[in-house]
Amino acid sequence: MAYGLDNLPYASVVGTDGRRRAVVRFGDDVLDLTPLDSTLFADGTLDAFLGAGRQAWADVRGRAQETIEAGDTALTPLTTVRPVLGFAVADYVDFYASIHHATNAGRIFRPHGDALAPNWTVVPVGYHGRAGTVVASGTPVVRPTGQLDATTFAPTRALDFEAELGFVVGTPSTGAVGVADADEHVFGVCLLDDWSARDVQRFETQPLGPFLGKSFATSVSPWITPLAALQDARFPSVQTPAPADHLLDTGRHRLGIELTVRVNDTVLCRSSTTDLHWTYAQFVAHLTSNGAPLRTGDLLGSGTVSGPEPGSLGCLLEMTRNGAETVSLDDGGVRTWLEDGDEVVITGSAGPITLGEVRGRVAAG
Repeated sequence: MAYGLDNLPYASVVGTDGRRRAVVRFGDDVLDLTPLDSTLFADGTLDAFLGAGRQAWADVRGRAQETIEAGDTALTPLTTVRPVLGFAVADYVDFYASIHHATNAGRIFRPHGDALAPNWTVVPVGYHGRAGTVVASGTPVVRPTGQLDATTFAPTRALDFEAELGFVVGTPSTGAVGVADADEHVFGVCLLDDWSARDVQRFETQPLGPFLGKSFATSVSPWITPLAALQDARFPSVQTPAPADHLLDTGRHRLGIELTVRVNDTVLCRSSTTDLHWTYAQFVAHLTSNGAPLRTGDLLGSGTVSGPEPGSLGCLLEMTRNGAETVSLDDGGVRTWLEDGDEVVITGSAGPITLGEVRGRVAAG
């Protein structure tokens, strides 16, 4: 079963009565979590549950498994409810963790310089996004207008997707969190598409990082797969050269999640998070190393997940070499960048564990 007892991802759903409920998914049904803990799930969201900490996560997961196995509580068909984003996004930070993506982008933008900046293998590079523009899967992505060059303010002509994994923070912190303690704070993962207007990004990223070229929309899957379901998809970190001492990761924080990207039903990418250079535990350690706290609902993006092969590139920027080439679709069409009406669907899995999908269709601006 794609969503068996070893999975049980979390979301909020809205029923035909308009009521919002926090649930776990089992097969093609959902289990209402309110009877399991009327305090944690009273408002139909996951917010209080995420902030309750690791022991509460384990207790609720165990009770949900027992309840489903016992069969003494009715399940609700997924077809009768609408999944929605189950938590309030506190802060959104997007990292740049794939050495293949970073190298490819560096070669595109700095053809006569070093592909990787000197800091890239020392610390996880990232930028702060806009939490208010994180939207649930299925929300239309309106083509943004921006400054394309010094004289042109117009709808982007270079709209792109980025196939990513998102990490959802549960337990807050009051200061620095070490790599070894990251699992006390990170609840689970979701699929993420960090939409990008490459022409806007190119003009504005002088000298600072991404801003309006990325802040118009970030799509996430409504289902959050808990780290507890991914124990068999965890591996030791492999890093050369070794990072700064406070970022050394000797645990099993490298996840093996396979991503597939489709544009209008054409598979354009198959990549794996095993190829990421930096781990989510290092994201947490670096993010908090200056004393910045974690908040319940913080969302940490992995950055584009790309591999070493042509078929494993996680965005059109890499596939088309910044618009210099095209990719072919199964319907006979070709693309350099996304067109209005195009739908991007990213799916993910880790062995028998299915992460679901995140999808978005481009609408004219």
